[in-house]
Amino acid sequence: MAHEGMRAGDGDRQRVADRLREALDEGRLDLSEYDERVQQAYAAKTYGELEGLLADLPGTVPVEKAQVEPHRVTEPPASAPAMKGHRSGPPLPGILGVFLVCVVVWAMSSLGSGEWHYFWPGWVLIPVVFALLAHFRDRGKRGH
Repeated sequence: MAHEGMRAGDGDRQRVADRLREALDEGRLDLSEYDERVQQAYAAKTYGELEGLLADLPGTVPVEKAQVEPHRVTEPPASAPAMKGHRSGPPLPGILGVFLVCVVVWAMSSLGSGEWHYFWPGWVLIPVVFALLAHFRDRGKRGH
């Protein structure tokens, strides 16, 4: 049996409907033609009926005629060395640096006004505490 005569599945019909939606968004089909073709796509029983709906749209190549091979993910070799100096976890020096900058801004504004203001950098300290807790909790799990 030829490919065109084979029965199409729901996924095949959905892919054609999605491509028709793209053609509508690109301005290649008007709304009435899109509606007509989508109805035909969902009513199609064979691959031949589906391919006919996309035949006049650019960029549509049937899978069996495609010249592009699927991407293959390759695993790194087992003998590849681990990255030296790489560590997982929060960047503690960066987080602490942000906190210290906030404390300096708070101190300068307080000294400039002549009175001590509300210590708002304490709010910035909350993620620092969580980062430190995560660092020390995970410290035993990581190799040194």
